[in-house]
Amino acid sequence: MYQVILLKSESSFVRASWEQAEEVVEHESVAYTLRAGPRQPLPTDHAWDPIVVYAPEEIPEEEFQEWYAAQQPQVEELRLKY
Repeated sequence: MYQVILLKSESSFVRASWEQAEEVVEHESVAYTLRAGPRQPLPTDHAWDPIVVYAPEEIPEEEFQEWYAAQQPQVEELRLKY
């Protein structure tokens, strides 16, 4: 099982659990590409599944990095150590 984070915008995301982590997925009629992961977080107060992060296919890598940084304060999975 994978813990999935779909970055929808600089301030919006969706959290899900999926059996597989594909390179390209569709969610609400938007194509998303795998941008980070799968990565296994270091142990914390509970066990974590591998984390994968997706962003809309059309955004460039630089914009993805900005969205990722902007979402870190509210998305625990983006703050984990690997």
